[in-house]
Amino acid sequence: MIEQQEPEELRTTVCGCDTYVQRSGKGPTVLYLHGDRGGSEWTTILQRLAANFDVVAPDHPGMGHSSSPDWIDNIHDMAYFYLQLIKALDLRDVHVIGSSLGGWIAMEMAVRSTERLRSLTLVGTTGIYLDGTDLPDQFLMTNEELVRTLFVDQSRADVILATPQTDEQMDRFLRNRHISARLGWTPRFHDPHLEKWLPTVDIPTLIGWGRHDALFPVTYGERLAKLFPNSELTIFENSGHLPQVEEAERFSIVFEQFTRGVQS
Repeated sequence: MIEQQEPEELRTTVCGCDTYVQRSGKGPTVLYLHGDRGGSEWTTILQRLAANFDVVAPDHPGMGHSSSPDWIDNIHDMAYFYLQLIKALDLRDVHVIGSSLGGWIAMEMAVRSTERLRSLTLVGTTGIYLDGTDLPDQFLMTNEELVRTLFVDQSRADVILATPQTDEQMDRFLRNRHISARLGWTPRFHDPHLEKWLPTVDIPTLIGWGRHDALFPVTYGERLAKLFPNSELTIFENSGHLPQVEEAERFSIVFEQFTRGVQS
């Protein structure tokens, strides 16, 4: 059983952005970059990771409780921001976990600098596009459609959709969608120049994908595994877009085994 411990809540100013950060645990440092619906919640997977790692979980600029600087125009700005955040917090040998949009940010960071990074873990990440794939347009989905698309286990979606949203939560949701559109509107959630640079990434990379991911099919994970020179691919057979949610225990075990191999 995982002991629940409330994270420390921090605020730090990086490049003019008042950034909200949650932090908990001891051990090797993990920087957790959430997807476009995440942030501000200390989720089960973060609790699990904090049992063995120093987990640092910021809200992206413009999302959650972080401010929205005018200069965040594209995914490259977000990558440079996080490279500066790592320096501002003096984080070293960082294991970066990026989910969905967060994985795209992590890849953009790594092609620019791995100086303070120890490994990447990419989970159902956006960022590339495979010709011939017909991806659902998230911006055309209702909230219910999008939530149901995330999970294999629809009871999880039922709980989310049945939970009344406060005005503050609705405001955060709308802010998150606004920044997502700023980063991923055109072209849709990918950087056409990113793929050619991924083979230059010189750190170990774990790619985790839900077998039933309805937003970005498993062929995307397979493609990324071929692009990164030092990578391994793990398929989560009972998950959709968020295996760290639907299979949190297995995900944490896989990640811990991966990082032990990296550290040795």
